[in-house]
Amino acid sequence: MNKKVILLFFIALSLFSCKKESETDYLALDIEKITTYLKDNNLEAQRLESGLFYIISNEGGNDKPTATSTVTVSYKGSFFDGDVFDQGSFFTSPLNQLIEGWIQGIPLIGAAGKIKLFIPSTLAYGSGGAGSIPPNTPLIFEVTLHYFSN
Repeated sequence: MNKKVILLFFIALSLFSCKKESETDYLALDIEKITTYLKDNNLEAQRLESGLFYIISNEGGNDKPTATSTVTVSYKGSFFDGDVFDQGSFFTSPLNQLIEGWIQGIPLIGAAGKIKLFIPSTLAYGSGGAGSIPPNTPLIFEVTLHYFSN
């Protein structure tokens, strides 16, 4: 009886271990894609610990929005091959209802600021994708923060 329990334990352990090894680390893959893109395009970006890369072209005002602010932005979203999948002007939304890459990136600038975000899929639409955005796709957003309210 004990040998059967031990055997089942090792079988379960090996199956669990195999599953773990086969899981893909999309954040690491996306960081590699982003750093390659930046290097290939001679761009220097800052990086947050989360894996979000950004380039601030205009810091804007001294006051910065928070995750709970309502922001009004103009933006262009594109894939790393340059294809634009979405853009908008004077789009308004509570920041905390947007993708995590925006929640982390937009507070880095103030009103009238401009930022380019290189967002790993884990901070964007993840394994589910959205509309024309395939699952596990890193994205680029160019964002101008027109104004915000708290």
